[in-house]
Formats: sequence, structure tokens, C-alpha cells
Amino acid sequence: MTKQEKVDFVINTLKGLYPEIPIPLDHKDPYTLLIAVLMSAQSTDVRVNQITPLLFKRADNPFDMIKLSVEEIREIIKPVGLSPMKSKGIYGLSHILIDKYNGEVPQTYEGLEELPAVGHKTAAVVLSQAFGIPAFPVDTHIHRLMYRWNLTNGKNVVQTEKDAKRIFPKELWNDLHLQMIWYGREYSPARGWDMEKDIITKTIGRKTVLDDYYKKKK
Repeated sequence: MTKQEKVDFVINTLKGLYPEIPIPLDHKDPYTLLIAVLMSAQSTDVRVNQITPLLFKRADNPFDMIKLSVEEIREIIKPVGLSPMKSKGIYGLSHILIDKYNGEVPQTYEGLEELPAVGHKTAAVVLSQAFGIPAFPVDTHIHRLMYRWNLTNGKNVVQTEKDAKRIFPKELWNDLHLQMIWYGREYSPARGWDMEKDIITKTIGRKTVLDDYYKKKK
């Protein structure tokens, strides 16, 4: 297969598997998505989706959020982990949104990345999922898949994101990054990986990855 044929194979396979793409984090607007994504760092979407309703019942907008103390926020979100940093971030960014943006979430990388506890990936998720702006957030699943599929050298997520944006058509970025996350979870996980179910890696996978997998299976 040529490089382009591999890319087309990935796009078409993912489209066939995920014609309707579920959004991993429950939210109702850009602010609640921003908070949910921030909370998901080093946690699972399932855990975050259990905790955000408790937080959003108390405060689902920046104006109500700053009425809570950092300690109160921390107490609610403790089960998702890293609660000291995340609670300060949620409180701090809510203040900035009110002071600088009239309570609205900014729609640029620059505006989002200057908020406390908001990194590049969080900003990319908010831009793509809340505003429909083309972005390609790279999480551990996408980083792993891009390497397994020999579409990046896998040195770091920055390089992986650059390669993904170069390889895939811009109009597909927002769908593709979600389809890849679901595929990584269901068919190509880091642990408990079954190559027979992982049709994409089996078809276009990096030779060293395939060799290593079958060697371990023997």
C-alpha cells in the first residue's frame, strides 16, 4: 500500500466502525466541556462523568463557580485525582473568564492556553468539540495508534499532532480524533491487545510493532 492508500484505509475503516461518534465527556456547553476536559487529566472519562454532575449541580457556569471556595471545589472533585491542582485551576480560570471574557469561553488556542490548568490538548478538545473549529487533540490512544500504524515516529505528542494534521484532511480532524480514541480503546489498547480484532494495525502496522507482538505471542 502507498502512504495515501494507508491513510484512506484508516479513514474508511474508522468511518465504517463509527458512523455516529459518541462524545466521551458529558457536557452541555463550552464551559462545562472545558471543566470536564480539565478534570480528565490522568483520570478516566467514566470517572469524570460520575463527578461532573455533582459539581455542575452546584455550579455550571463561571459566575456560580467563583461563589464556591477552592476547598469546596476540591472536596467535590477529589475522586478524579490531582484535585488540589484541578480545583485551583477551575476556580482561577472561572475568574479570568468573568474578568476578561464576560463569562464566555474564548475560541482561540491563545485565549484557552493562558487559562490556569489548561494545556494545548485541553484547548484543542474544546475548540473541536465545543466550537467545531478544526483541531487534532492527541491523547495517549492517538499517540499509540499513530505509532503502531507507522504514521509518525512517535517521539512525542507534539510531533504526532503535526504528523496527524499533515496526513489527514482538515475537514475530517474533528471526527477522526474521536474515532481514533474509540478505536484505540476498543480494538488497539495498550494492554490486553488482540491483533486479530485490530484490523487497522494488522493491515498497515509498523513492521517492528507487528514482529514484536507476534514474538510475545509465541
